[in-house]
Amino acid sequence: MNLTPAFFVPVLAEYWYVFVILIFLVFLKSPLFKGFIGEVIINITTSLFLDKKKYHLIKNVTLPTDDGTTQIDHIIVSQYGIFVVETKNMKGWIFGSQDKKMWTQSIFKHKTRFQNPLHQNFKHIKTLEKLLNISPGKIFSVIVFVGDATFKTTMPANVTYPRGYIKFIKSKKNAILSETEVRKTIDRIESGRLERTLKTHREHMQHVKKIVKEKQN
Repeated sequence: MNLTPAFFVPVLAEYWYVFVILIFLVFLKSPLFKGFIGEVIINITTSLFLDKKKYHLIKNVTLPTDDGTTQIDHIIVSQYGIFVVETKNMKGWIFGSQDKKMWTQSIFKHKTRFQNPLHQNFKHIKTLEKLLNISPGKIFSVIVFVGDATFKTTMPANVTYPRGYIKFIKSKKNAILSETEVRKTIDRIESGRLERTLKTHREHMQHVKKIVKEKQN
C-alpha cells in the first residue's frame, strides 16, 4: 500500500468529520475545558442566587507574587466579606480533610492524589491580603467541586458543591466592610491584576509547571 501524503488526501476529504469529532472529544477531557466548564457553572450560579447589588463577582484574576504569579478562579466582594473561590471540576469519590496536605480522588480502583485545595487557596488569600492590605478575618476561602464528585469524608463548611457555596456565602450576615471599602477593594483588585491575555495565561502555566517539577524532585 502506498502511504504517501497523496494517499491520505482523499481519505481526509471523505472522513474529515471523524477527525473533527476525535479532536473535540480530546478537548472535552482536557484541563482547559474542565476549567472553562467550572468557571461557567460558578458564573451562572452566582448570577442566579446572589444579589448583584450586594455581591460583586470578579473572574479569573491573575496576580503577581514574589516567585511568579497566582491565579484565582473567582473573587466575590461584598460588605459581608471577600470570598476567594477555588473551583475543582472532578469526578469520583473524594477523600480529604482540612489538615491533610494531600487529598485522594478515587474512580473505581484507580486512585489519584492531589494537593489539598484549601492549602492551594491559602496562597491566593495571602496574595490578596498583601495586595489589599486587609486583615485575614475579612477574607474567606471557598472550595467548590463542580464535577460529578462525591465527598466520602466529612468536609468543612467551606468545601462544598455548587448548591452549597451559595449557602456558605449567605451564612455570613455581619457587614464587615463599608460600601466605600467594597468599592475600593474592587478597584484595587482590578488595578492590581495582570491583563487577561494569552501571554499572561501562558506565563502562569509555565510557573505552575515549574512548581510541580520542583515538588517532584
